[in-house]
Amino acid sequence: MSFVIAAPEFLTAAAMDLASIGSTVSAASAAASAPTVAILAAGADEVSIAVAALFGMHGQAYQALSVQASAFHQQFVQALTAGAYSYASAEAAAVTPLQQLVDVINAPFRSALGRPLIGNGANGKPGTGQDGGAGGLLYGSGGNGGSGLAGSGQKGGNGGAAGLFG
Repeated sequence: MSFVIAAPEFLTAAAMDLASIGSTVSAASAAASAPTVAILAAGADEVSIAVAALFGMHGQAYQALSVQASAFHQQFVQALTAGAYSYASAEAAAVTPLQQLVDVINAPFRSALGRPLIGNGANGKPGTGQDGGAGGLLYGSGGNGGSGLAGSGQKGGNGGAAGLFG
């Protein structure tokens, strides 16, 4: 079984960055269109005319390739954005039923031992020196201790206890 981990907010940010890059490249390509496609011959001789025509053909080929690259880029940005949306939607749909199941499993352990069977402990609040919460007995990381109050000399809180695995 393979696990896929993605952060939708990073995918969305990457898609926005790529869209910005695409806009910049398209603007540069448009600005280069006239000078690279319509090249005047340096002289009236046959060689100058042939060289100008050759460079003009290369400019036209570049513009055609640029249009194809722009279309591919736009499709890639759309796919990346759609992937981020799909992943975020699937993650949101899975959270509620799974959290309810975890709560049912943890309820007897919390009431009997004051600690869940599975799950991570809560982090201590910053600036309070509060200890981090204990993780699950079987699986889970303890929460980070809260930082001490700045300038007061108060020490930070202890990290919470981890579970057997975690």
